[in-house]
Formats: sequence, C-alpha cells, structure tokens
Amino acid sequence: MQSYKELDVYQLAHALAVEVHVMTLKELPSFEMYEEGSQIRRSAKAIAAAVVEGFGRKFYQQEFIRYLTYALASCDETKEHLQLLVDTGSLKNREKCDGLLARYEELGRKLYRLRETVQDNLKLVA
Repeated sequence: MQSYKELDVYQLAHALAVEVHVMTLKELPSFEMYEEGSQIRRSAKAIAAAVVEGFGRKFYQQEFIRYLTYALASCDETKEHLQLLVDTGSLKNREKCDGLLARYEELGRKLYRLRETVQDNLKLVA
C-alpha cells in the first residue's frame, strides 16, 4: 500500500468528517455553531488526520499504533458529541444522527481491527 488514501479507514473517516462539517454548519442553531459544533468538527477531522499521520510513520510500527489509538479516541469523542447534540435538542434530525452514529461505530471497529493487525505484525517481527 503506497498511500493512506487507499485505506478504508481513511476513506470512511474523511467522508464522515466532510458530512459532519457540512451538517453542523447547516443544521445546528447559531448558538451551537461555535461551541459544540466546533468541538464535533474538530474531533471528526482529527480521526482522518491521525490516520494520515500514523500512516506516514508506518515504518515505526509503535508510532502507527499510537496514532491509530488517537484516531479511535477521536472517533469515540465524535460519537459523544453527536449524542449530546441530539440529547440537548440542538440536532433535530434523529434519523440522520442515528445513521452517523452507526457509521462511526463501523469506523471504530475498522480502526480497532487495523490497530490489532499492526500490533500482531509487530509481535511477529519482535
């Protein structure tokens, strides 16, 4: 694999970050735009960014594992922000939120499996 763009986790994380970005700018009330909206945009974008940075360090497997762990943590953070937006009534479209949450669950599983694969390969080398 020559580019992070070939990774399923990157493609899904990037697509979700774009979707969350657009959604928060169009669908959130103005009072949430700079508070919770800003937080969820940053956490959503941090997932793809961590995958990209980790991939750039893939020859140092411990570093790659560390950045995949950061991506997993940002994925969980993004799910929490989504849930907060729904629970506080700031995001009215429950169906859209449920769809995003399901896709973030899928992304979390994929990130976890990738991290496990990298860890297993590290054990084989050691």
